[in-house]
Amino acid sequence: MGSLRILLADDHTIVRQGIRKILEEQPDWQVVAETGDGREAVRKAIELRPDIALLDISMPLLNGLEATSQICRRAPGVRVVILSMHPNEAYIGRALQAGARAYLLKDSADSDLVRAIAQVAQGKSFFSPAVARVLVDEHARSLAARGVAVDRYESLSTREREIFQLVAEGKSNKEIADLLFVSPSTIETHRAHIMEKLDVHSAVELVLYAVRRGLIS
Repeated sequence: MGSLRILLADDHTIVRQGIRKILEEQPDWQVVAETGDGREAVRKAIELRPDIALLDISMPLLNGLEATSQICRRAPGVRVVILSMHPNEAYIGRALQAGARAYLLKDSADSDLVRAIAQVAQGKSFFSPAVARVLVDEHARSLAARGVAVDRYESLSTREREIFQLVAEGKSNKEIADLLFVSPSTIETHRAHIMEKLDVHSAVELVLYAVRRGLIS
């Protein structure tokens, strides 16, 4: 992998120091700025345009979810990775809705953090194993509560499953169309059918569904 410029935002100095050490042990990775509040994180992201912004959720002046939303809107080339202490689906969903491409818990292994940033830099998504387990458990409880015995994923055709994974990985309709040698409108039609069959109503719900199924990590 080539060089990466990273912005680090966490309100605990000791945590930032530890994370910075992990990141800068990677060849050609550089922490170009660090801050302890969300408002400054947004300012630095807009000013410096790093490749990756690694944000905590609980920060003063502006929380990490709002900071993510502003960064994604005002500095769209910056990809956001969330490192949080909150292991629940509500926070994960809100982070994705804000535009984050990865979500890890603070007790994740160092290797997971490095892998997350590497995958996000390549345009992919990443969820730490603990986060994936939370989503799977929540999904199982939801199915049981609704009396659903069979996961709707089984109703997808082979082509729909293929497209489903590509969409969940963050690829656009045009990118998928080019990969599969079909038109973007064909992909849009498949995408609508997939969402209808799975009973999901947004790109965020689709990504969460893919993580539950183990299709993306």
